[in-house]
Amino acid sequence: MEAKKYKRLPYGNSDFRSIILENYAYVDKTQYIELLEQESNKNQFFIRPRKFGKSLFFMTLSYYYDLNEAESFNELFGDLYIGKHPTPERNTYAVLKFDFSGLDTSSEQGFVKSFSTNVQNRVCNFFNLYDSIFPDAKKYIRQIEDEKQGISSLEKVFDAAEQSRIKLFFIIDEYDHFANDLIAMGKYMGKDLYKAMIAANGIVRDFYEKIKNAAKSSIVNRTFITGISPVMLDDLTSGYNIATILTLNPKYNEMMGFTHEEVKWLMRETGVDETCINVDIQAYYNGYLFHKNGTHRVYNPAMMLYFFSQIIEFRKPPEYIIDLNLKTDYGRLQKLTQNDSNREMLLKIVKEDGIISDILQKFSIDMLNDDDYFVSLLFYMGLLTIDQAKEGTLRLKIPNYSIKTLYWEYIARLTKENNEDVLIDLSKMKIAVRELAYRGNPVLFLDYMSDNIISRLSNRDLENFDEKYLKIILLNSLFQSRLYVPITEMEVSTGYTDIWLKRSPLLPEIPWEWVWEIKYVKKSDAKSVGEKRKEASAQLEKYRQSHLFAERADVRYLSVIFIGKDKYEMSEP
Repeated sequence: MEAKKYKRLPYGNSDFRSIILENYAYVDKTQYIELLEQESNKNQFFIRPRKFGKSLFFMTLSYYYDLNEAESFNELFGDLYIGKHPTPERNTYAVLKFDFSGLDTSSEQGFVKSFSTNVQNRVCNFFNLYDSIFPDAKKYIRQIEDEKQGISSLEKVFDAAEQSRIKLFFIIDEYDHFANDLIAMGKYMGKDLYKAMIAANGIVRDFYEKIKNAAKSSIVNRTFITGISPVMLDDLTSGYNIATILTLNPKYNEMMGFTHEEVKWLMRETGVDETCINVDIQAYYNGYLFHKNGTHRVYNPAMMLYFFSQIIEFRKPPEYIIDLNLKTDYGRLQKLTQNDSNREMLLKIVKEDGIISDILQKFSIDMLNDDDYFVSLLFYMGLLTIDQAKEGTLRLKIPNYSIKTLYWEYIARLTKENNEDVLIDLSKMKIAVRELAYRGNPVLFLDYMSDNIISRLSNRDLENFDEKYLKIILLNSLFQSRLYVPITEMEVSTGYTDIWLKRSPLLPEIPWEWVWEIKYVKKSDAKSVGEKRKEASAQLEKYRQSHLFAERADVRYLSVIFIGKDKYEMSEP
C-alpha cells in the first residue's frame, strides 16, 4: 500500500496561491466568503489579535474576487467550499489592497511621507496589474509618480473605474498598525502625533474620507478593513463611519483561528506524529472565544503552526512554547501600562486569572486609561478572551497557558523596575531549580527567592502583596528555568493547587514533580503561622489523594509559608 503523501505545513506562509499550488495544507475558511457576501452592508470591519490568520484570509478574498484571476478559479478554489458553492460576485472586481504595517512613526514628517508613499505605491501597483482593463493606466502611473500625488492618487483609481465601469474592492490590512505603534509610545509626542494624523485635515482621515465618499457614490463597491484594535475606527468618527462591525458577530467567531477539529485535520494532512506530543496543546494554545454564543473555541493559528513545525522537524515539543516573533508583539503591553490604574488592573487580572467586564466595540485613545476600555483593548489584543456569561455579567479570562507566561514575565519586569536594586542572577536561580528538580532539595531556590527578590520588594509592591502576588513571582522564576512547566490553580477533585511543578516534556529524566501550597502572613500576624501550617498540610493531603496525583510516587508535596518579606518556613508532610 502506497504511503500517504503529506502536505507541507504553511508556517510563516500567508500567500494563498503558493499554499494551494505548492502542496501546503490549507484550513478551508472559504464558507465565510459566502456569508460575508450575503451581508447587506458591503463595507465591513473585522479585527482579530496578531498572528490570527488575517493576512491569509484577505489574500484568499483577493484571489476570489479579482477579475484577473477568473481563469485560475478552478485551479485555486476547485477543491474548497467556495469552489463548490461559488457566489454571484466571484472574479468581478478590480482589487486594491493596502497594508499599513511598517510605516515610519518616529516623527510627523516621517509618518506623513511614509503613509503617502505607501498609498501611492499601492495605487501604481494597482494600475500595473490592471493595465489591460484601464486604457490610461500607464498615463496615470506617470502622472502619479511625476507629481508625487500621495493619497490624491486615489482619485485616479476612482476616475478610471467610473470611466470603464469596473467594480472596485478595497481591502485594508493592518489598518491600525501605525496607530498601535503611536499609542504604545506612551509619551505625549506619540499621542499628539496620533491625534494630528486622524484629526480633521490629517492625512489618515483624508484617506478614509476619500474611500467613504467613493463608497457612498458606488464607485468603491466593497471594502473590508482589518486590524487588531477598534480604537482608530472610533477616533476617525465621521472620517469613516459606513462600515458594519462584524468582529463580535457570533457567526464569524471561527472565521480566523483553528477549531479543535481543524487542528486534528491539519495534523493528519501534514504528518504530525501524535506520539511526539507529550504536552496538552489545548491548555497551551486553545481557548479563544470572541462571542459568548460562539460555537467553538479556537487556537491561535501562528502558535499552533509554530508548535507543529517543531514537532515535524525535531520530533519533540519546542523549548520555548511561544514563537518569539509573537512574543515580541505582546511586548507593547509594557507601554500600555505606564499609568497606575492600568498597572493595577493588569495585576488584578493576573491574580484572579480574569475579570468581569463588558467588551466595548468602539472607544477612543483618550479612554484607554479607563478600566473598561483598557480591559477591552486586552481582549482585542488576544490577552483576554471570553470565559462565560452568567447572570447578566461577562467574565473574561486569560486564554491559555502560553499567554499566562507573558503576564508572568510582565509582572517580573514590573517588579524589577519598581526595585532597581534587585539584581536577578539567572545563573544562580537556574542552579537552585536544578537542585530542586534533580535532587529534590527546595532550600536553595526558596533561599534565593527570599533573600534576593521577596525581601527587597518596595513598599509599593507590598501594598498589593498577598498569596496570589507571591505565587506570580515564584511562577515566573520557575518558568524561566525551563526545567518545569509550572501550573497554577490546577483543578483537582478536592480543590485547586497553588503551584504544580510539572516536569518539562523535554526532560523526562527529572525524578521529581512537586505540588506546593503557598501561604503568606504579615509580620505583625506571625502568631497565625501555626494555623496556616495546619491548613496547608490538610490541603496537600487532599491533593495527594486526588485522581490526578493518587498512586504517583514521583510527586512530592511542600508547604511554604512566607512571614513578612524576609522570613519563610517550609515543610514536606
